[in-house]
Amino acid sequence: QVQLVESGGGLVQPGGSLRLSCAASGFNVTDYDIGWFRQAPGKEREGGSCISSTRRSPFYVDSVKGRFTTSRDSTKNIVYLQMNSLPPEDTAVYYCATPLSYCTASGFTPGSGDSWGQGPQVTVSS
Repeated sequence: QVQLVESGGGLVQPGGSLRLSCAASGFNVTDYDIGWFRQAPGKEREGGSCISSTRRSPFYVDSVKGRFTTSRDSTKNIVYLQMNSLPPEDTAVYYCATPLSYCTASGFTPGSGDSWGQGPQVTVSS
């Protein structure tokens, strides 16, 4: 059974950093595409980043490119989202999901049968 358990959310000041973890069970993080999504209050869910099972370089949407880094540790079976230089606009609930419909160099989208993490809250505020 595929399961994703997230950790690492919380309150951070503007300009600060936070790292989210997405611990996987029931599969190896190197075998599936895994994406990071977020949903801010009153807004639709949006994608942030994905890491592919077949490509080395993760994909990032423009709004997080250069600030967010997605990586995976196959020994711990965890995918990370390192978030730096956080502005208040990054406040949202953040989700990891797998296996996605696709994750390519041009973008990614969730699949109808994806498993999702529980979505920790990230709040950027002074």
